[in-house]
Amino acid sequence: MKVEGTDFAVVFVTDFARAADFYGGVLGLERSKEYGKIPGGEFETGNLTLQILDAAAIGREFEPSGSPIALRVDDVEAARAELTGAGVEFLGETMDSGVCLQAPFKDPDGNVLILHRRYAPPDA
Repeated sequence: MKVEGTDFAVVFVTDFARAADFYGGVLGLERSKEYGKIPGGEFETGNLTLQILDAAAIGREFEPSGSPIALRVDDVEAARAELTGAGVEFLGETMDSGVCLQAPFKDPDGNVLILHRRYAPPDA
């Protein structure tokens, strides 16, 4: 077997309409699909599709994900300022790991996301 890539990641939410406003409006991700039969849809990040899905609609008990999804941006501080202006609260200061900048925050349901930008070469 050879894995060729990652097609999508599931993000469970409690209110798809609210989540769609956040992922599409606040984060500016393109909504490529809305399911209609169930409250859910797909949002594009450039290299990974986020499947935003109402957990209850498929019989799952909702629990926010503690496994962050890192969203690559050109300028972490500019993106952070834009999101702060839209009312997003960050989980502390922007972190500099020595190879990248990271600014973690949560979606309206408490799922952790990270603004991320690697500035060091891959072999650093």
